[in-house]
Formats: sequence, structure tokens, C-alpha cells
Amino acid sequence: MENDLWLSLFGFVVGMFGTLIGSGGGFILAPVLLLLYPHDTPDTITSISLAVTFANALSGSFAYARMKRIHYRSGLIFASAAIPGAVMGSFATYYISRRTFDLIFGILLAVLSAIIFLRTPMEHHEDGEGTINLTNRQLLLGISISLVVGFISSFLGIGGGIIHVPALAGILRFPVHIATATSHFILAIMTFVGVLVHIVTGTFHSGVKRTVFLALGVLVGAQAGALLSAKIKGRIIIRTLAVALALLAIRLLFLSATEF
Repeated sequence: MENDLWLSLFGFVVGMFGTLIGSGGGFILAPVLLLLYPHDTPDTITSISLAVTFANALSGSFAYARMKRIHYRSGLIFASAAIPGAVMGSFATYYISRRTFDLIFGILLAVLSAIIFLRTPMEHHEDGEGTINLTNRQLLLGISISLVVGFISSFLGIGGGIIHVPALAGILRFPVHIATATSHFILAIMTFVGVLVHIVTGTFHSGVKRTVFLALGVLVGAQAGALLSAKIKGRIIIRTLAVALALLAIRLLFLSATEF
């Protein structure tokens, strides 16, 4: 029971920080689960992480909806594009070893950290969703990014917000706080599809108990993260994301090196 309470406390931290930066928290949760459960297969880890990320994204989306920060039109378009990738990514976890999975994960986090830190967007005026008008070229670019994000997020169980937020803010020029909210909305749809795939294949059954206790903490933490987002500048949010990714990458790469 004590371990279960610690999972809920950890879930609260994941939910708060994940909602704050619009990532769903999977990029924190998945590598920590890899460290805590070294004997679990990649598909078990990703199924737990995706389910908890879904709970976080759903809770955070409700909070952001009340704040009227979600750009629903682009969110629905990009979520639809991410779904095929999410399905393929969920199935791909069955065909990779744990060692290779850890190595790929560590390298990806390190690369993302560098990209996000170097491309931190300038502060934008935090307007409502009606001020965002994407061109056809921008929509096509967003759709292409979302398809890739859908695969990577379900394959690694990280949700995909760590790619979507900098893409929306840095490439498509969304205001940072609109980007984090819209990313959360996309995550809620995308991770739900990934979880369904794991349920159908039977992978999720072995992680139900851990998911429940993590999700209980995440649901509360997501509300706290949404409230904090109104008080923290966008530049700080993005830079914090980059530093967190770098630290996790170092730890996971070290782990994968000792496994070989």
C-alpha cells in the first residue's frame, strides 16, 4: 500500500509539470517507469505511460477549456492526423528489445532537449484562439508533424507533447500558452487511441493497478499545473522542458550503456 501511495504522489508531480508544459508528462513518466521496473517489456511500460498520460491530458484539457485557451480547429485536425501514427506506434513496441528501446529513448530525449533549448520562441501576446489563422502550408506542415508525433508518442509512451509544443510555438507561431493547451487537447485524443490498441492486444492488463494509482495523482496534479501556467512566462516553461529532457536523457543513456 505504501508503494501505491508513492505512485500517486509521483503521479501528482507528473500531472502538474506535464500540464504546465503541455506534454502530458509521459516524457517524465516513461523513463522513470523504465528505471523502476527494469524487467517489464517495452509494450507494458508504454501501455501504462499512455494510459496515465491520457488521464493527465483529459484532466488538463478540461482545465484549459475553462480558460478558453484551446484552439479547437487546429487541435482536431492535428489529432486526426496523429491517430494513424499512434496505432502503428502502439503495435511497433512488440518488436523491439528492452535494451534497444532504452537507447532510442535516451537519444531522442537528448536531441529534443537541444532543439527545444536552441529554438526557444520569443514571447507572444497571449490572445484567444480566434486570433490564430494558419495558412494551407502551415496546416500541411502541422499535419505531417502530427503523423510523426503520433507514431513516436505511442511507440515510446511519452504522449508527444514534447514535440507538439515546440512545433506549435516555434514553427507554427502559436502563443506559448495556447500551444500548451492545444497540445494537451491533441494528446487526450491521441493517447486514448494508443491505450485502446494496448487494451485490445491484452498488454495493458498487467499494468492496471499501477495505472490507477498513478492516474489518481495525475488528475489532481493536472489541475494544479493548469493554474500555475497562468502565472509562469512561456519562455520559462519551454526552457524548463529542455533542462528536464536533458537530465532524463543522461540518466537513461547511462542505464542503457550498463545493460550492454
